Amino acid sequence: MQNKGLIKFFAILFALVSIYQLSFTFVANSVKSEAKAFAGDNPDKELKYLDSIGKVEVLNLGFTNFTYNEVKNKQLNKGLDLEGGINVILQISVKDVLKGLSNNSKNPVFNKSLADATANLEGNKTYLNKFFEAFEANSNGTTKLASPDIFANRSLQGEGGIDFQMTDAQAQKVIKKKVDESIESAYKVLRERIDKFGVTQPNIQKLGETGRILVELPGAKDVDRIKKLLGGKAQLEFWETYKVEEIGNFLVATNEALKKTEVKKTETKSVAKDSLNALLTDAKDSVDVKKGNNPLFDKMLGQGGGPVLAYFAPKDTATINAYFKRPEIRVLLAADQHNAKFVWSKPTTLKDAKGKEVEAVELYALKGNRDNVPAMSGGVVTDAKDTFDQLGKPAVSMQMNSQGAKVWEELTGRAFSQKSYIAIVLDNIVYSAPGVTSGPIAGGRSEITGSFDVAETKDLANVLNAGKLPASADIIQSTVVGPSLGQAAIDAGTISSVIGFLLVCLWMVFYYGKAGWYANLALLLNLLFLFGIMASFGFVLTLPGIAGIVLTLGTAVDANIIIFERAKEELREGKSLSEAVVASYGWHGAMRSIIDANVTHVLTGAILFIFGTGPIKGFALTLLIGIVTSLFTSIFIARIFIDRNIAGKGDLTFSTNITKNWFTNFHFDFIKIKKFTYIFSSIVVVVSLISIFFVNGLDEGVDFVGGRTFQVKFEKPVDATVVSDELSAAFGTPVEAKILGDDDQLKITTKYKIKEDGVAVDEEVNKKLYDALAKYFPNVTYDKFTNTFDGKKIGVLQSSKVGASISEDIKTNSYWAVLGAMGVIFLYLMISFRKWQYSLGAIAAVAHDVIFVLGIYSLCYKFMPFHMEMDQHFIAAILTVIGYSMNDTVIVFDRIREFILGNRKGSFEDIVNASINTTLSRTLNTSLMMIIVLLTMFIFGGESIRGFIFAMLVGIVVGTYSSLFIATPVLVDTISSDDKHTIEDKHNKA
Repeated sequence: MQNKGLIKFFAILFALVSIYQLSFTFVANSVKSEAKAFAGDNPDKELKYLDSIGKVEVLNLGFTNFTYNEVKNKQLNKGLDLEGGINVILQISVKDVLKGLSNNSKNPVFNKSLADATANLEGNKTYLNKFFEAFEANSNGTTKLASPDIFANRSLQGEGGIDFQMTDAQAQKVIKKKVDESIESAYKVLRERIDKFGVTQPNIQKLGETGRILVELPGAKDVDRIKKLLGGKAQLEFWETYKVEEIGNFLVATNEALKKTEVKKTETKSVAKDSLNALLTDAKDSVDVKKGNNPLFDKMLGQGGGPVLAYFAPKDTATINAYFKRPEIRVLLAADQHNAKFVWSKPTTLKDAKGKEVEAVELYALKGNRDNVPAMSGGVVTDAKDTFDQLGKPAVSMQMNSQGAKVWEELTGRAFSQKSYIAIVLDNIVYSAPGVTSGPIAGGRSEITGSFDVAETKDLANVLNAGKLPASADIIQSTVVGPSLGQAAIDAGTISSVIGFLLVCLWMVFYYGKAGWYANLALLLNLLFLFGIMASFGFVLTLPGIAGIVLTLGTAVDANIIIFERAKEELREGKSLSEAVVASYGWHGAMRSIIDANVTHVLTGAILFIFGTGPIKGFALTLLIGIVTSLFTSIFIARIFIDRNIAGKGDLTFSTNITKNWFTNFHFDFIKIKKFTYIFSSIVVVVSLISIFFVNGLDEGVDFVGGRTFQVKFEKPVDATVVSDELSAAFGTPVEAKILGDDDQLKITTKYKIKEDGVAVDEEVNKKLYDALAKYFPNVTYDKFTNTFDGKKIGVLQSSKVGASISEDIKTNSYWAVLGAMGVIFLYLMISFRKWQYSLGAIAAVAHDVIFVLGIYSLCYKFMPFHMEMDQHFIAAILTVIGYSMNDTVIVFDRIREFILGNRKGSFEDIVNASINTTLSRTLNTSLMMIIVLLTMFIFGGESIRGFIFAMLVGIVVGTYSSLFIATPVLVDTISSDDKHTIEDKHNKA
């Protein structure tokens, strides 16, 4: 081998760099272990300890040193499934952006196009493109985007803007640019909010041009608080309010009007129009309300006072809102109140007659106007700080600019003279509605008070300083993983990795003897390089990524197996050891097969990386890095050890006494039995397709259909069917509950309100889940049930949400990923082998494998003891199967090509059979390595990836079969008779 010294130099250099990069991870983990030991089971104490040593030196390398904070930032990043934390994908509402750019245009074509774009949005289609398509269809040339009442308004005129002479194509370019600027603005606002939140190593990135932003917060635990921080638009407004005595007659009239539709006539009791006070007790601090057949009043928990109209239960707010939106109810408002806007406060508590606290919200009526704009907007706020009010309660103080200070003085002056109130409204929620008792307030300083805790005031000041989002940011996908679950995943991954590594090493030594030891040393170095590269470039290690590493253990020795098997062939032909090694490492030896096999593998991994998201990208990335490092160590590092042996003892045989004759002189006629394999495979394919399309279908997970899933750990075993029925009754829609691993742990799936976005909906789902399961958790509060924390044993350990819009994209991406992988491989093989029949044989085998795996999942998902859902993990497994199936097929095809170019005698079928038989040892060895590794992962890798591993396990077995019994027979059957005769004449004449 030439340049052996250079290869040694680079190998040593890479090893030292990898050790250096990984040293930060070892030191960081050591410090964390010390912190845990110091804090016991107190996570707050542990966090304070780590904060206190942030600037303390913990690593000294002699030539440089590092503090704990520096070490922590350089350690190998762990994904949320290993570290615990929160991952969300936010969708910036392009619809809101377009409304803002048009100054809330009332143009009917514009508004219909907005509605049509929302209704007709498809997977992988941006909202903006659908809007342009809808506008073109609705306007039909009669209305232009650059109309003065749409986008050619004052705010968009001027340089770089839109004028009324622009065509729709020209206007679209400007609009797209403005939308991109709004998304960039939203990204910066979210970036600032997250930076001030104080999470270690947060990750925030824009996802292409989709208007989506990915946010990962490792170690974050307070689920509801973080969702509010990310999803809050920070639209601060100041409104004048009506007093309860001004709006009381409307409430009485509304109650009377609702009786006609909400109460049966036989049950109706008349109530005098002035009897609001008589009907309700003085219940501002009580929930004792006189009950009757009064649709509105019966829902009141208490009567209000001042700007508070009444108190209601949070669960009734949607019903009350629907009442107030009815046209026949709106007309009951007095003439000067027609633009009243009804809003709710933050949740508060009331006490009933027994002293029990009950959650309630306050109802307010704001003095609206025709344009629905507040008396003053929050854009005038220049600074906000969390502080405490005169009573020592948490509050937020604000400073306004000069223009805001002037308006604020006028507003507070009017409130003082009229003895009225000013509601401070953030994202359509009233935080406080103070009166003014000491005259107009000058200087522009004000304060928001209410039922806050310290964390809430910090977050509120944070979002006000960061600024408002240009449009709503809806959480369309989220994953919450508890730290205890992450640690369990690390333990499972470590165990499976170690066992897989040892089994691969033992088999290589058993089968190849001393050469196997050389392959194992190369494998060990391969793992060092792989982790070193991930740490150097800041790549994230995920649980599927660990699966990728374990798979790398199986494939890392594949190149060595190909080389060793070729070397044995060369030795059997009478060549010396050195000649056999040189021939096996040559292009016409093993190198062409290795390159072809790994190119197809890289292509599928690249497609998986492009189309995958989150942990699946981690799996694809680990796989791709593993292919590169495996090739380097297998081809170059193992060769160094082999050459050293040749220069010394020269006793390599690439086998042991037990295995030296295995698969030699094997002459099975694979082509002769093709009719039987065709029949068998056809039956399997037909049964699979019938099951998929007509009988069982597939168990589509929330990735494909949208929904929410919760992994809930109970104190003791529960009946999944009973829990499912209880939750279905609570949610009013079917809820699925399945045992996940142990029978005290369930995976709960619901599609309740999945098409509705917003933090309030997420909270509602969480509370419904808690209320329905509260009897199973008698001593667990809502916060402890929902939020994550170190050492959490019961409650929600993991949760995820996939919105309807993003599930369509995931499904579309999955289809394109599988079809794209097959198409790319077809083209590569056609170019490499210069005959389309090779490509057809390979694709026929791959299609067979994919349908076979889908069929197994369709037939078995109802009774298997583990989950067999169609999700992103399953698609990753399918693409991996495609890659490995191609790997096996290409090795056989390369041998066929080699024999055709050589002088092997016999018919074309004889040449193909000989090709399969002479590569059988390599095919079965590699497949066995993969099966051993996958079985290890299946047994020890953890419940969450068991279905994912099972798909690959089935795929590898079926892929090995199809390479031998489908791909090559299809090649034989599609090669023309003329080509066969030409090949046979050439070989037999020779």
